[in-house]
Amino acid sequence: MSDRQAALQAIKNLLGPKGYMADPRTMAPYLVDWRQRYFGAAALVALPRSTEEVAGIVKICAGAALSMVPQGGNTGLVGGGVPGSEGGIVINLSHMNKILKIDPQAMTIEVEAGAILETVQKAAREAGRLFPLSLAAEGSCQIGGNISTNAGGIHVLRFGTMRRMVLGLEAVLPSGAVWSGLSPLAKDNAGYDLKQLFIGAEGTLGIVTRATLRLFPPLKAKTSLMFALTDLEAVMALLAAAQQHFGERLVAFETLPRLALDLVLEHIPGTRDPFAEAHPWYALIELWDFEDPDPQALQARATDGAAELLEAGLAVDAIAAQSGAQEAALWKLRESVAEAERAEGAGLKHDVSVPLARLAELVARASSEVEKLLPGARPIPFGHAGDGNLHFNFAAPEGMADEEFLAHRQAIAGLIHDLVTEMGGSIAAEHGIGRAKRHELKRLKGDAHLSILRAVKAALDPQNLMNPGVLI
Repeated sequence: MSDRQAALQAIKNLLGPKGYMADPRTMAPYLVDWRQRYFGAAALVALPRSTEEVAGIVKICAGAALSMVPQGGNTGLVGGGVPGSEGGIVINLSHMNKILKIDPQAMTIEVEAGAILETVQKAAREAGRLFPLSLAAEGSCQIGGNISTNAGGIHVLRFGTMRRMVLGLEAVLPSGAVWSGLSPLAKDNAGYDLKQLFIGAEGTLGIVTRATLRLFPPLKAKTSLMFALTDLEAVMALLAAAQQHFGERLVAFETLPRLALDLVLEHIPGTRDPFAEAHPWYALIELWDFEDPDPQALQARATDGAAELLEAGLAVDAIAAQSGAQEAALWKLRESVAEAERAEGAGLKHDVSVPLARLAELVARASSEVEKLLPGARPIPFGHAGDGNLHFNFAAPEGMADEEFLAHRQAIAGLIHDLVTEMGGSIAAEHGIGRAKRHELKRLKGDAHLSILRAVKAALDPQNLMNPGVLI
């Protein structure tokens, strides 16, 4: 029996028959990404139930030089959670999904890495607290994956990214050693803040197994407004005015163009256009109140605010949600864009951010340049305009075959990424680098940046066994 075979058998013995998958048919969903763009290979999928089992698996793999891919809910969009062709193992944490401890007074919650985001939100609410991270995939994405990709979502404008919500972590290092830094201390200046190494590292430096997260006071009331606008410059002017008018009550500011709404209306059942007429751009904002429990008070503030913003000429039309059902219907339009794009056919996706002042310029210049490169390509820039992050996607020209369209992927991505870099932005605003953008990272980042990444990777994972082929 080879070292590799012996290692795989040792992992099976450690986990027991219900703790792993080795049948290609049952493993298949764990070896492909959500977009079905990356297909990998693995000898088995491990399903550990504790940190001790994760550590045991990693020690076995380290001893046999067997590569490992940490995996959460596998909802990522850059191929960071699926294996390549190395043929190692996937370590999926879905069985480690417990809520371990909630301290309402200290406003902290300790969870296992496999806990579903929606479950953590619910546990916080039941304890009279709030966990504000919110993503379209919150019903299936896991906290470990949220941490490893430094997830953002729709509330970054008010609460920041996952990095601001993590107080402490536990992680299994590539050697199999367990580092425990779960302390919820707000102040701890005893050297390097080691947890930051694992936040946004995409599973390349170790496997996050537990986390202590920050909670917030309970939400008393919320409502949403949707605005119709003429162009993206008007969207950005509305953002500035809404921030001034609503202050800290403004927790989300999203935008989408007409094409995105058209695709949702065409492909997503149960959706309808909230306006009587079509408009070029839309902005969807969410308001929260942490003080006044009377929802009518916030509703009145929202309605009055919308009227003032319209009167000032900052939008063409507006709708204030009058009920929870109407609010949910408005947000379904925004949250269904990715699903609608997939239903439409092949798409080219770019998760980018630039300084707010240059967001409209980016969309105008990039759309014009892509039109020259591929006439008829349909731009769909949508997303988190409040924090400068757009999912700048493109659908194929009408009538063009998917294969012909996808042949332009590299050229269009290079064009977008060059413009973003020129404007001082990021080519990976919230989805990470994964497998999709590692060559672009190498092309666009300076030697100093890359040398630091490589040095950290080499120090913690000298055998390059932890998620090889991702990020670096």
